[in-house]
Amino acid sequence: MSHLPSRRGLLFGSAAVSAGVVLAGCTSNEPKDEKTGANDQPVADDKPGKRVTIGFAGPQADHGWLNAINDNAKRRAGKYADVTLEITEGSNDTAAQIGQIETLINKKVDVLVVLPADGKALTQVGLKAMRAGIPVVNLDRVFNSPQAYRCWIGGDNYGMGLNAGHYIGEKLKGKTNARVVELAGLDNLELTRQRTKGFDDALKNYPNIKKVARQAADFTVESGQAKMAQLLQAQPKFDALWNHDDDQGVGALRAIEQAGRDDFLMVGGAGALAAFQAIKRGDSVLKATVLYPPTMAASAIDLARALGQNKGVGGLAEFEIPASITLYSAVVDKDNVDQYMPTGFR
Repeated sequence: MSHLPSRRGLLFGSAAVSAGVVLAGCTSNEPKDEKTGANDQPVADDKPGKRVTIGFAGPQADHGWLNAINDNAKRRAGKYADVTLEITEGSNDTAAQIGQIETLINKKVDVLVVLPADGKALTQVGLKAMRAGIPVVNLDRVFNSPQAYRCWIGGDNYGMGLNAGHYIGEKLKGKTNARVVELAGLDNLELTRQRTKGFDDALKNYPNIKKVARQAADFTVESGQAKMAQLLQAQPKFDALWNHDDDQGVGALRAIEQAGRDDFLMVGGAGALAAFQAIKRGDSVLKATVLYPPTMAASAIDLARALGQNKGVGGLAEFEIPASITLYSAVVDKDNVDQYMPTGFR
């Protein structure tokens, strides 16, 4: 990401210190500086420090966002001369991923970063690592027990839907009897339900808007095209579309173009490069997308490195890194797309 250095500056800058207070002496008018409550805990920065071996285990990169997760982790680790990254071959098979993580545990890596294919199913191996004295950074899909990880970092699925709903709500605020439709992701995933809930909660603030249809797709280009074609056939008139995922959005845009429809606005989700480019061109119904940034993998490497070096987080007074970090789901439209363009995943 082009703005990663500034984010790193926020997370891993100089340590927070208490300001000195000026005290007036009883017998002198000269001020006296006194340092109180200073936090001298070292914080992680770009300077080489103690060598850290980070084990990284994620699911199979069968989706643009998951591929970007792997790329972000590799690139970030490559920036540090003191980091060795042991990365496993991604797998959606729970048993295979557990085996890969157990191999990393047996290699005695210093820290583990794990994006589990199934958080519930991999909780026990997270606990095993923690009990072996290997801190775990749990990436995005959360383990069932907080004892299975030292720090969780991930996206805000509810926030995605909420911000998408507010964006659409503001665009349609002056329209009477506005109608919106939703192209969701896999309905058996909790993240899909959270995105829908956030969207529905946002729309409650706009009594002039009614959601008239919802169709679930599978986070693929093919499913996006097929399910969007069904929506378009069933709903000849609506004002806005909230699509949960930019990969399936590629297919949705194909269906929309084939149907010759341009009478509504579309908001996507995740932050794919193709979506950013379409927004910048301004030649389609896609006007915005709500981020679910894969750069969380780069931040997870930063956090793992700090843990391995027993360092803190700059800008915070605490000696330790946080227990959890939820990323913000920013809305990217024509006004700020240039800023985010370098962060788009393919």
